[in-house]
Amino acid sequence: MATLSAARRLVVKIGSALLVERGSGALRSGWLEGLCDDVARLRARGTDVVLVSSGAIALGRGTLKLPAGPLTLEQSQAAAAVGQIRLAGAYEAALAARGLIAAQVLTTLEDSADRRRYLNTRATLEQLLRLGAVPIVNENDTVATDEIRYGDNDRLAAQVAVTAGADQLVLLSDVDGFYSGNPGLDPAARRFDVIDAITPEIEAMAGDPVSGLSKGGMKTKLMAARAAMAAGCDMAITQGDVLGPLAALEAGANATWFTAQGTPQQRRKAWIGAMKPKGRLIVDAGAARAIARGGSLLPAGVTAVAGSFQRGDAVEILDDTGRVLGLGLVRYAAEDAGRITGLRSDGIEAVLGYPARAALIHRDDMAF
Repeated sequence: MATLSAARRLVVKIGSALLVERGSGALRSGWLEGLCDDVARLRARGTDVVLVSSGAIALGRGTLKLPAGPLTLEQSQAAAAVGQIRLAGAYEAALAARGLIAAQVLTTLEDSADRRRYLNTRATLEQLLRLGAVPIVNENDTVATDEIRYGDNDRLAAQVAVTAGADQLVLLSDVDGFYSGNPGLDPAARRFDVIDAITPEIEAMAGDPVSGLSKGGMKTKLMAARAAMAAGCDMAITQGDVLGPLAALEAGANATWFTAQGTPQQRRKAWIGAMKPKGRLIVDAGAARAIARGGSLLPAGVTAVAGSFQRGDAVEILDDTGRVLGLGLVRYAAEDAGRITGLRSDGIEAVLGYPARAALIHRDDMAF
């Protein structure tokens, strides 16, 4: 069974009901402080942490004194605009008190559906984590309409885990795991410690949302688990309404772990390897050797570009004899790739007129 102590890169989903007092709409500052203690402890031992946090609308509606009950889209967006400032400020203050830097990342469903936006998001998260920041991710409710919404942060958290290459995802919930039935209604319902595959029988056990603040139920959590597992990421559902919920999970608190097959790197490379190439890059002998040693493909090692492709498309990498070396997601469109062929990285900006990415294809975006 997976354990939190093994996580190298962890995504944690926090629901509105954990952060915001029902009725008053006030921030649960003590709970947030305990969560940030957990984050600081994980960061101190070298674990990257990304938080996917609800709460902006719940906080904003209290500040704006909006009436109880369902909100219109415009009211929700107004509440999000007000609440997002308060939410980001609360995280910034709590993390800064522990010597950590908070970073706000707002996203929509479109950002993961479009490959170029997906790559931009992935690169931003990677850079933030490399610099030691703690990204706080939320859906951009101020601009997202129904057709570009995730609609719940369980699936958003799974997509963030996939995008960031996380090996573990934790959904902090109002229940302590996945049950065979609703434990509030069925005293015979049993909790699963481990689920290795999401079968039709498991799917049939999922119920509907029960929280007054959160939109996600077990159905959305199963959808999140399926996406995470397919990307090589283990996922846990555990009780969030305790002080220090991650410390509690690590100490053996009740949870259900959904176990992935393979690692995020293995599954990502399998995903890339299954893509249809849109073009080809011909490389010289030096670049071929660098790739064989696990290096990235730099423009200096490319001798020719073929095909019509955009940034984020899959292209084949061939040596000067025509042998296919691998497949990768290219960081430049075909026209720009052709213009910088053979150039050193420090000469690219002068040709393209904008700051350059050093690699045409990064080693993490290659499959062989």
